[in-house]
Amino acid sequence: MTTTRFLTTAEGRTDAQFNPADWGQICLVALIWGSSYLWISIGVDSFAPMVVAMLRIAFGFAVLSFFPAARTPIEPSDRRRLFLLALVWQGIPLSLYPFAEQWISSSVAGMLNGALPVLIAALATFLLRRPPGRNQMIGMAIGIVGVVCIALPTWQGGSRLALGVVFVLIALCSYAVAANISVPLTQKYGALPVQWSMQRISLLYVTPFGLWGLRTSTFTWEAFGAVAVLGIFGTGFAFLLAARVFARVGATRGASFNYLIPVVSIVLGVAVRGDHVAGLAIAGTGLVLVGALFCSRSGR
Repeated sequence: MTTTRFLTTAEGRTDAQFNPADWGQICLVALIWGSSYLWISIGVDSFAPMVVAMLRIAFGFAVLSFFPAARTPIEPSDRRRLFLLALVWQGIPLSLYPFAEQWISSSVAGMLNGALPVLIAALATFLLRRPPGRNQMIGMAIGIVGVVCIALPTWQGGSRLALGVVFVLIALCSYAVAANISVPLTQKYGALPVQWSMQRISLLYVTPFGLWGLRTSTFTWEAFGAVAVLGIFGTGFAFLLAARVFARVGATRGASFNYLIPVVSIVLGVAVRGDHVAGLAIAGTGLVLVGALFCSRSGR
């Protein structure tokens, strides 16, 4: 375990090849989170962005509350890190995505998410106080070029589209911090208690803004149903599975589910929402995924 102030991360419990259970959890998380951008886009058709954030966390917290083991207490010495985790894993990113998807398509949001393994690997090298290996350096460079390719078509589409991309990139940086600092907490207490406690805190962060957003929201069953699915599966179960994967194999390798998320988001965005995906953005997605693959390799 390595600490920078109160930012703490740790290696995974194993560096062995993924077993079938690991791959099963990774694929399930990818499918759930890959579809989450579609549910967000449907939600913001009727609800204010912070209402979407508030409801999805509330649904996720409610689902995890059914499990008595979730109430395992967190030691006072770890609560400051838990409050930080709640902010960077849910409070900030789950608020930014609905704002971003007012201006960019669900496909673009999902494609940008492919850069997350690159960001996680970069932060892990800092927190673990080791220089990036050759593979990681190559991966980071390729990933940056890929993000630029994805972002360029939206930049040319106006300031609001560009702002949407910036919001997603900020959310991804927040996720990168969360993936790393979640590892030691999950290894110590288990995924369920950490996720339940984190979502309880996250709900406190966003509820005042969500209640204010009700003033400009219109209730529709379509939006409510989309946010319910988003919360139950995307915020409840998927976060739980992702935390377990991170704790077992480490944040950098555990981010492998991001290889599939852009594919899922593109297919659903085009098929359901009629999204237009620029050729340059698709090429950029390919570069991002190649970069992520390099970053996840163990070789230095």
